[in-house]
Amino acid sequence: MTAPLFFADPTQLRAAAAGEAFDLAGSEGHHASTVRRLAAGEKLDLADGAGLVFSAEVTGVRGHVLLTRLIERVELARPVPSITVVQALAKGDRDERAVEAMTEVGVDAIVAWQAARSIVRWDTARAEKGIGRWRSTAREAAKQARRPWLVDVPALESTATVVSRLEAVTARGGVAIVLHEAADRPLAGLDVAAPEVVLVVGPEGGIDDDERAAFETAGAVTRRLGPTVLRTSTAGPIAAALVMASSGRWA
Repeated sequence: MTAPLFFADPTQLRAAAAGEAFDLAGSEGHHASTVRRLAAGEKLDLADGAGLVFSAEVTGVRGHVLLTRLIERVELARPVPSITVVQALAKGDRDERAVEAMTEVGVDAIVAWQAARSIVRWDTARAEKGIGRWRSTAREAAKQARRPWLVDVPALESTATVVSRLEAVTARGGVAIVLHEAADRPLAGLDVAAPEVVLVVGPEGGIDDDERAAFETAGAVTRRLGPTVLRTSTAGPIAAALVMASSGRWA
């Protein structure tokens, strides 16, 4: 069975070395010692969320602190291309379900977007809470998927901010893709040989014409996923999986 993964304090973990004792404290230590009930002799991985991973062995438990011995240190290179999904806000928990699935698939960043047709509207207070939930969802999904990289979830963005993001990506030689059911060409088969890829996923009501035009002016291409219209919670994970496969990240 794959060893469970927990995120340790980045500063402390980066200062550690193989063979040393390491105490996993805080919420992660509580989860490992009290919820998972890891015991002496069991193996686990400790990550800093940015590519550093230590294999470790449990040596004991002290309250809600898991005591470990670090075994092997591994520094992983950041995957290429980097994949960002701009996810429109959706009603219910559909956007959070999308965040969970896209984290498991392996995307590097997920941007919350207040689209014109988003049924859900976030004011400042709701945006702060909503982004907090997205970050928490992404963190837990990363642990479940045993991925050592935490997903970047920045602050809520408007259409104008997303346009600026796409302009910057294409100026750096990246690929920006807008998913739209009316596109005349499929995403499958698109050449994504680029250092970074951004996918834009609309809300339940779809991306409106002005948004689509602005994104295309910023350098994005418009593609469809298939012959059926997918929910906003489904489109992002499937599109990310296609890009993972075609770019070689799943090779």
